[in-house]
Amino acid sequence: MNDIKPGMIEEATKNASEVAEKFARHSNSKLGKIKRASQGQFSIDDRDSNTPHIKKVRVVSTVEYYLTD
Repeated sequence: MNDIKPGMIEEATKNASEVAEKFARHSNSKLGKIKRASQGQFSIDDRDSNTPHIKKVRVVSTVEYYLTD
């Protein structure tokens, strides 16, 4: 888990930035600096009951950005 966790957090942060960029663009704003960020849930579950050796990994991060005109 320690091997994959940093990469998962990095990917979640990148995805948050991409979504925030789109939001800013659609509101005719520019994306500013990060206001607040937190790492929330990190979970590892079986993909399904038939393949317990295959896992589903999920990371949830919350990132708030400033928007500027």
